Amino acid sequence: MTIVAFQGEHGAYSEEATIQHFGAGVTTLPCRAFEDIFTAVESGKADFGLLPVENSTAGSINKSFDLLLEHDLKVHGEVLLRVRHCLLTTPGQAGQIREVRSHPQALAQCEEYLNRNGYVAVPWYDTAGSAKDLAATPTPGVAVIASKLAASAYGLEIVAEGIEDLRNNVTRFFVVGKGDATVHGPAKTSLVFAVPNSPGSLYHALGEFAKRNVNLTKLESRPRRNRPWQYVFYVDFDGHWQEPSAGEALLCLLSRAVFVKLLGSYPAAAPIQGETINAQAEVLQI
Repeated sequence: MTIVAFQGEHGAYSEEATIQHFGAGVTTLPCRAFEDIFTAVESGKADFGLLPVENSTAGSINKSFDLLLEHDLKVHGEVLLRVRHCLLTTPGQAGQIREVRSHPQALAQCEEYLNRNGYVAVPWYDTAGSAKDLAATPTPGVAVIASKLAASAYGLEIVAEGIEDLRNNVTRFFVVGKGDATVHGPAKTSLVFAVPNSPGSLYHALGEFAKRNVNLTKLESRPRRNRPWQYVFYVDFDGHWQEPSAGEALLCLLSRAVFVKLLGSYPAAAPIQGETINAQAEVLQI
């Protein structure tokens, strides 16, 4: 039996992503905060943790990357979840909705739908939490924005599905665990490094990948939490770190960087069907 820790209440999008990756037979362990995911895995209470790291519309989740730097768990996989927001209410109340509760980000992602229907948006601490609270205390005229899984978990009626303003709303998750991942097929690697504060240091560090045709898929800077005005750089690249070209690039990076931490090589998630086509269509409309 595989136990996977996630942040939030039952019915959260993180739990939905967990089931998508591990299958319906997985046992899920809700956690209050991202830090608790790491504690659960490190203590052996859970086999893996599912950690959201970025969203296609909101960008990176900085807290997640800070925790990956602070802890020794490795990335064992990535999950891409197409987020479909649903409008939920207590059964029989669909025609009485005046107020909609949810996490502020979910409310923002459904702003056009809410305005079009004249609903009043009320911020709540969590998407699944808003569904749980409404089920526990049914309130006339109140609905929530949450997942289809939350509707099933708390016995709520689905009034509408796919109410988000942007259809390409995808959240990327890391599966974190102890040791190194087993990889069969296409791989991706994540790492974090820092370079000396000198002209050209970042340019030369990244050049080690370019010279060997290693494709970087993500590059983002974050402040070093214990050193003001110094920065670390998070990088994803295609391939496994043990492949010859990637291994050579990492070896040369070690000679140019102040420090390097390998977060893991793991199976690359397959692109969500239709994602590339939609992106091309948007370019043609510009």
